[in-house]
Amino acid sequence: MAIFALWAGFFGVLCLDFTALAATTERVVVNRYSGLAIEGFDPVAYFTDSVAVQGVADFEAAEAGAVWRFRNEGNRASFVAHPEVYGPQFGGYDPVDLGRGVTYAGNPRFWVVAGQRLYLFGREENRDAFKADPSRFLKDAAARWPRLEQGLAQ
Repeated sequence: MAIFALWAGFFGVLCLDFTALAATTERVVVNRYSGLAIEGFDPVAYFTDSVAVQGVADFEAAEAGAVWRFRNEGNRASFVAHPEVYGPQFGGYDPVDLGRGVTYAGNPRFWVVAGQRLYLFGREENRDAFKADPSRFLKDAAARWPRLEQGLAQ
């Protein structure tokens, strides 16, 4: 029985979902194990290729206390020149949840570019709701973000 409990615990650790790995109290969502922002996805590729693409270790940049990865030097250079444009808004937290007063890490696989800005979502349902009415959710998120951001580590 003890060996079963050991295996179950080990298996549970291996099966942690994304939100457990990305849970953070930082102002920019960073994976606490790897130090990577947005799980190593290239933030510029969302704009240039309209797809979520993993960056590579050969093209990294440090910004806002996080390590960002890119698929090529051009994307890295674009981000370094304009991190406020290419970085996810609200530090990568889900704007739908922010509007509810909760800081919940966005998943780089659930994303939207709206108004030339990148937004990440913790759940597909949040992304889909946001797509239907971005201005409603952004109004609520923007109103609550300053107070929520103050409670996050610098």
